[in-house]
Amino acid sequence: MKLFVILFACALAISSSFAYDPSPLQDICVAIAEPKNAVFVNGKFCKNPNLTVADDFLYQGLNMPGDTNNKLGSKVTPVTVDQIPGLNTLGISAARIDFAPYGLNPPHTHPRGTEFLIVVEGELYVGFVLSNQLGNRLITKVLKPGDVFVFPIGMIHFQLNVGKSNAVAFAGLSSQNPGVITIANAVFGAKPSINPDVLTKAFQVDKKAIDYLQSQFWYDNN
Repeated sequence: MKLFVILFACALAISSSFAYDPSPLQDICVAIAEPKNAVFVNGKFCKNPNLTVADDFLYQGLNMPGDTNNKLGSKVTPVTVDQIPGLNTLGISAARIDFAPYGLNPPHTHPRGTEFLIVVEGELYVGFVLSNQLGNRLITKVLKPGDVFVFPIGMIHFQLNVGKSNAVAFAGLSSQNPGVITIANAVFGAKPSINPDVLTKAFQVDKKAIDYLQSQFWYDNN
């Protein structure tokens, strides 16, 4: 277990070396004339450094498994600036991903961060899809304990437990707030719904298929 902790620490250290911040740290940041009406800046407002305490830099409980009793059979436990305020402006974050047998972390993208994944238990079939410019080529690998895999920033990627036992992985990301866009949730679970005419033409299926998909409950494992 010590080896995996060391690998995880190294991944975080490396991720900080190519940190993508200070580019956009949230989906949108509309300019406002009156600061008193502002919600936050590009990132978070900074606490007076003279008032900081150790707990500002602490997260406890990442050793505890996430609840995988859901439709996907997986659970992501994020450790971003929302969980550790001291990560603000530092350009890194982390996550733990738990998988039930054959559990899936579905296709998703991090719009603001590259991801390092370290497998601790089990075997994961992982992959990412390159951009249209490169023909949407699929890059895949089956990972075993101790293996490290990188998902480049913005690329759609996934992880599937291909074993008969539980699996655990840890991730380091190159942003304090990398963001998550789960593809199925975003396309079929958007609020308000995307016009079916758009989706029937985009996916080249009939409206019944789109109506069915839009009627489903799209579980978020984050």
